[in-house]
Amino acid sequence: MFERFTRDARSTVTGAVAEAHEAGAATVTEEHLLLSLLALGALDPLGVDRAAVTADLAAARRRGGMSRADEEALAGLGIDLREVVSRIEETHGEGALSAPAAPRRRAGKSHLPFTPGSKKVLEQSLRIALGRKERHIGPLHLLLALLSRPGPVAEVLTDHGVTYTTTEATLTP
Repeated sequence: MFERFTRDARSTVTGAVAEAHEAGAATVTEEHLLLSLLALGALDPLGVDRAAVTADLAAARRRGGMSRADEEALAGLGIDLREVVSRIEETHGEGALSAPAAPRRRAGKSHLPFTPGSKKVLEQSLRIALGRKERHIGPLHLLLALLSRPGPVAEVLTDHGVTYTTTEATLTP
């Protein structure tokens, strides 16, 4: 599949690995793919504020990766997720619900596995490219794949006006 990736798409994937290493993460997640797309300027034509999206991703990470739908379901049971997160962070420190950090290596960078969700994004990007009758996978396909999967990453993008429809309309030549 990677033979179909354009140079920019490959840069996005290697950038996601670098983002994960920089964060001390144990795996490469969908969030790292989005952060890499942001760093490479792939969302600039959409008028996205990189700093605001990054801050909102950090807030979503603090919720332990729970989506807004999860938060609403818990609220229906009388559980205030924000209060739970606040109390956990009071006791265990900020970011206690975030993914565990990878062990620090002394020399060189170790291999980081991709999460099932990030692998699905890569697979979905191929399906999107094929569905559009395009031979190569580029950053647009990766972004559309991120938007097609429910969860915190798509929610943050949608909060910033980046939807599948607007992205396709704006970035398709």
